Amino acid sequence: MRRRDVLSLLGGAAASWPVSARGQQPGMPVIGFLSSLSKPRTLHLIAAFNVGLGETGFEEGQSVTIDYRFADGQYDRLAALAAQLARRPVSLIAAAGPPAALAAKAVTTTVPIVFVVGFDPVADGLVASFNRPGGNATGIFLITALLGQKRVELLRELSPHASTIAMLVNPSSPDAPPEIRDVEEAAQANKISINRFNASTPAEIDAAFASIAVERIDGFLCGSDPFFVIQREQVVDQVARLQIPAVYPFREFAASGGLISYGTSLSGAYRQAGLYAGRMLKGAKPSDLPVLQPTTFELVLNLKTAQALHIEIPATLHARTDEVIE
Repeated sequence: MRRRDVLSLLGGAAASWPVSARGQQPGMPVIGFLSSLSKPRTLHLIAAFNVGLGETGFEEGQSVTIDYRFADGQYDRLAALAAQLARRPVSLIAAAGPPAALAAKAVTTTVPIVFVVGFDPVADGLVASFNRPGGNATGIFLITALLGQKRVELLRELSPHASTIAMLVNPSSPDAPPEIRDVEEAAQANKISINRFNASTPAEIDAAFASIAVERIDGFLCGSDPFFVIQREQVVDQVARLQIPAVYPFREFAASGGLISYGTSLSGAYRQAGLYAGRMLKGAKPSDLPVLQPTTFELVLNLKTAQALHIEIPATLHARTDEVIE
């Protein structure tokens, strides 16, 4: 059951597309879609992006071509992929994820960029301000790095006597520093210790959980970095072995068996990015399009996982959920 609204954005639709543009018609605009993630992990997000494009009158293969470039979680590839798109050239770049947005911004000051990021785009130099971005970039700010306090509070509800929480972060992610600060401040206020574990490859995820398993841990928080979205089944499976409560940043984790997620709707954000891309193709300037921020967030509970872990969900928490996966 669902009762949510994030930026008034609704999810995507099933679609298929080529990884690179083929058969482009003369004069057809080209969108370069630069993703920090992998193709299989972004199908539903690109479907949502295409829904937004469609609402502005653009249909892939008919009135617009999309050239897809995927880094597969290997962020050191993004600079070269972004440079390829800038040289093509493309009509605009859709940058999916913070590392992709920074890579796109670094290679061009003229090609319009629409981004979806979790960090503060002003603090990290993507835009001059939220209302007047200036320059060639604008997009969606997911606020994921600033929700650590709420996720700590959720863990406290699930485990009132928790004293130590494990947090998995990607040290190479621009999302990590502000998210760590927010979580640590919230943990200190709740008299909880945070043990951080770093991982930027699948092998490092396994190594991190091997270390977590030998410590006395009462709960788990997953960082919001795009790499963990790619590896969400691996993360969720490892947490299940520990038999501890866990809170994740996006619905995708709960849908993959995670206990609880709290954050922005990714599908809704990518639909809005598609709307912005369509407006840019029609002549709107990124500098005139304010950076959008969510006003509500979705709390998703996987009740099947709660039952498997023998975790009793407080009635007050259950009542606040926007979706229950059974």
